Amino acid sequence: MAIATRAAKTTWTADLATGHGVIQAESGGFDALEVTWASRTEAPGGKTSPEELCAAAHSSCFAMALALKLGEIRKPPQGLQVKADVTLAEVDGLPTIVSSKLEVDGRVEGLDAAGFEAAVSEAIALCPVSRLFAGAEVTVSGHLWPDEDDPPCSVGAASGVDPA
Repeated sequence: MAIATRAAKTTWTADLATGHGVIQAESGGFDALEVTWASRTEAPGGKTSPEELCAAAHSSCFAMALALKLGEIRKPPQGLQVKADVTLAEVDGLPTIVSSKLEVDGRVEGLDAAGFEAAVSEAIALCPVSRLFAGAEVTVSGHLWPDEDDPPCSVGAASGVDPA
């Protein structure tokens, strides 16, 4: 049974090199986003790319998964910031999304680095978008924002297969 189904459509005009597309979310959650091959492989120029949209999906999904895992141990975050860098590379002559690198910063009152690392590891396994990237390398580096008197803490974890 599906938990949710969401849709977006892209309308493309002309060939790949000179053409352009417009991405629209069925929900109305974002306005029409322009996309071109140049915005994907060269300079964005105010346009988006499938990789940027994948990065948005991965960072938001992971933030939700981590917030859930922290809540389960009664340590809800005061703040999380998750950045995803999604990489497109050529593999066997084909453009392929090969990795998603997550950087996680968080402030969680009363949680030490080991507890944060455990929650991050559980969130990797829980996050549906992380599992969607199963054929790509998915790495996460986390930083627990310290309380004002504590030193910063860092954690790291990885899953997936390196396709190179």
